[in-house]
Amino acid sequence: MTIKYPNGSNYISSNRSNKDRPINYGNRGMTLEQEINDSNSYYLMKDIAVIHKKPTPIQIVKVDYPRRSAAVIKEAYFKQASTTDYNGIYMGKYIDFDAKETMNKTSLPLSNFHEHQIVHMKKCVEQGGICFALVKFVRLNEIFVLNSDNLFTFWNRMKNDGRKSISKKEFENLGYKINYQINPVLPYLDAVKKIIDSLN
Repeated sequence: MTIKYPNGSNYISSNRSNKDRPINYGNRGMTLEQEINDSNSYYLMKDIAVIHKKPTPIQIVKVDYPRRSAAVIKEAYFKQASTTDYNGIYMGKYIDFDAKETMNKTSLPLSNFHEHQIVHMKKCVEQGGICFALVKFVRLNEIFVLNSDNLFTFWNRMKNDGRKSISKKEFENLGYKINYQINPVLPYLDAVKKIIDSLN
């Protein structure tokens, strides 16, 4: 199936299939999205937070009907540029964040983010929202929460002809490392609580 952005360019998924991913026996080789979704389900069940993955609106333009009981989407367009991956409410605060995975062991290329995502986060922060990036270094199986203020700083650095990535050392120094556990599998709201507490 072909999916196109609003500007007409083709969408190419950077996600590899699960069979290409390294197996992590601690979390059964789950993708970052699965880990976040499972954690969000736990938070919802325990009345801790209401956070969901944002649906991406798609305009279907071509459908094939190989038989009466089946329809196959052959071509579709994103109706608009996507903003971030997740949003919701936690501790009375609007939460909005993007999740990124990198196979690089030493840094996260800022090309993983788009200008409109940064603009969206800035507008949310201006309204009192809590924004951040949740980043997984896949080969190291390490996960960090990076507050949007730091993300904006690194974005501006790149825009001023500086480094085009965020080093792992910078994540270690400025971010919050998340350790896996049983429930929730990815307790990222522990880091978010620290961000909220730092604002009070």
